[in-house]
Amino acid sequence: MNAFSTFLNSMDWQGLFEFLMTMCAALLCLTVHELSHGLVAYKLGDPTAKNGGRLTLNPIKHIDIFGFAMMLVAGVGWAKAVPVDPRQFKNPKRDMALTALAGPISNFILALLVAGILSLLYSSQGLIEAMIKFWGVDGLVLVLSFMASLVVMNVGLGIFNLFPIPPLDGSKVLFSVLPPKVYWAILRYERYVMGALILLLWLGVFDGPLHWLIDQGLYIVGMITRCPLFL
Repeated sequence: MNAFSTFLNSMDWQGLFEFLMTMCAALLCLTVHELSHGLVAYKLGDPTAKNGGRLTLNPIKHIDIFGFAMMLVAGVGWAKAVPVDPRQFKNPKRDMALTALAGPISNFILALLVAGILSLLYSSQGLIEAMIKFWGVDGLVLVLSFMASLVVMNVGLGIFNLFPIPPLDGSKVLFSVLPPKVYWAILRYERYVMGALILLLWLGVFDGPLHWLIDQGLYIVGMITRCPLFL
């Protein structure tokens, strides 16, 4: 019993809570991203995601373990791709591009909303004092850290997925302007490009340009919302 008490006392509870907050932020980012793909596809005539139970906020339905781990480690990652059948669309190439754009756009919108709330909190002494009374100083720090992580991860996920590399969302937008034969041929080789992309991420090939783009994205979010955390 004494050994267990010693173990509990030696735990870095602050670090553990911060890690859990980061996990929750990553789950929310990825879930919103994939749900948005499915909703737009459904609105454009493809019920595949709906029939597969993917129009849900339940993260278990969306999470890819390796992509989630990369989200925690590198700040960018992916979930299980929402199934889409372009044959169900009236205009397959255009509607596929719109479906692909829905994910990153939803992340940018969520980042702006959360940053706006943070800006409001930082500008209101009364709100801060009320939150301290309710949660305490440590609780307030955790909540603010969670919200800041949510902004950073959403911006990172949105920007990363706009890269025109299969199977990222940006490639679907790029392919929409390609001739049909080239478009369908590239789609057939997505799984192989995905393997190469994971390797490049693991080796840190994208770290420099990706971090620079994320910094610029956060600055734009800060400019729009006037949130001092990102200016």
